[in-house]
Amino acid sequence: MADQKKNDVQTSVENGTVTFANEVLAVIGGLAANEVEGVAGMSGGGGIAEMFSKKNLGKGVKITLSERTANIDVTLIATYGYKIHEVCATVQQNVKKAIENMTGLDVASVNVHVSGIVFDKKEEPILAEEPDN
Repeated sequence: MADQKKNDVQTSVENGTVTFANEVLAVIGGLAANEVEGVAGMSGGGGIAEMFSKKNLGKGVKITLSERTANIDVTLIATYGYKIHEVCATVQQNVKKAIENMTGLDVASVNVHVSGIVFDKKEEPILAEEPDN
């Protein structure tokens, strides 16, 4: 059996332990966020081609774990015409429910970051500029 990675979470069950790779939790969160109407795609720093790619299903999702509790950051591109605050609230609910139901972990927070808006899925999204640090 492979060594447990630093970011993996291990839980005890009746017959032993279950270990979740951080990437598995990110994929669950990414799929749950993408199901929400008004989410054009996830933002992982790439261009429009990467935004609509299905290759990296966990893109735009960062998981921070401590014990059996997860804090999740979701970065997405919103679709113009939707009430973004309602889209984000639905994303928070979907991601929390999916991760808790599929893994048994507790989700303490789901923070949604809207990094851009797209008017038409064929067009390049308008992204927020990164502040200079």
